Amino acid sequence: MDLLSNCTSGGCGAKIGPGDLGDMLSKLRCKNDPRLLVGFGGRDDGAVYQIDERKALVSTVDFFSPMVNDPYLFGKIAAANALSDIYAMGGKPLFALNLICFPEKMDKKILEEILAGGAEKTMEADTVIAGGHSIYDHEPKYGMAVTGLVDPHNVLRNDSCKAQDVLILTKALGVGLVMAAERGGEASRGQVKAAADSMERLNRYAAEKFIYSERYQRAVHACTDVTGFGLAVHASEMAGKDHSIVIDSSSLPILEGALDFAEKYFATAAGQRNRNYIAESIDISCVTQAMEEIVFDPQTSGGLLIAVEAEFAQRLCDEIKEDDPSAAIIGEVIKREDKAVIIL
Repeated sequence: MDLLSNCTSGGCGAKIGPGDLGDMLSKLRCKNDPRLLVGFGGRDDGAVYQIDERKALVSTVDFFSPMVNDPYLFGKIAAANALSDIYAMGGKPLFALNLICFPEKMDKKILEEILAGGAEKTMEADTVIAGGHSIYDHEPKYGMAVTGLVDPHNVLRNDSCKAQDVLILTKALGVGLVMAAERGGEASRGQVKAAADSMERLNRYAAEKFIYSERYQRAVHACTDVTGFGLAVHASEMAGKDHSIVIDSSSLPILEGALDFAEKYFATAAGQRNRNYIAESIDISCVTQAMEEIVFDPQTSGGLLIAVEAEFAQRLCDEIKEDDPSAAIIGEVIKREDKAVIIL
């Protein structure tokens, strides 16, 4: 019994669409607390709760069903994805809690492998697993609730960019397309491995280039990780109400084969949800249908999208590339135009 045969969807492509999610969250009534610096009033990657003048907790939770058959690899990808939100907010992870849904009749050795993969990534992140929660379910699912520490004066928001900032993307796009092609028997072993290597890679190495650097701390104005909503929707969140994000499609790092798979119509349901959600606020008139699929493609454990002052951008990108060779400068922030996102 393999993992994928038990799942109707997988990875960050299984997310509830941004439109439906936003509608539901807008109706919730919650207590106000001035110490909650970041909640779901915006669309940030995690919550931030201030403890004192110098410390704040940053908290996030992420889990999903498998997108690969290898349970150990699935565990690593799920953990890397959960840890990513802490890095995107400018924090350092402290501890994680496992979240497990598992079919009662499935071999428990598979679950052991999933948990072992997750444990490996937390060790790589220099953090600990402190507990968790598990239930029986029809489909296997795994992830983590992660708590980290951040300086309340240096919290990175996803929508705090400034005009003339330059955009850096730290991982290649196309994960959803490659994995869809793999399920369809079209992707090569090398293409699938490249996608898996990208998904299991921690965003720690890119984030630490600017989180702990006096040179870049003030120069990096906004950050988010690109996951299930795809580059286009995450870019629109970064644009907010006052800016537009201009992306040069020729500069995008793209996984081998992903464009070809898009041309062969290996589109995903989540990619279509992303397209529908942002249709009125994106200009994609200058690019091919295949490139459209790339920017809408849901990324599982995708890279960081960083908005940084122009004079620091190339140097920071070069430093990130030492550990994340796919990193690239992909565009810029401008004052608000008609559309939130413009793909050139």
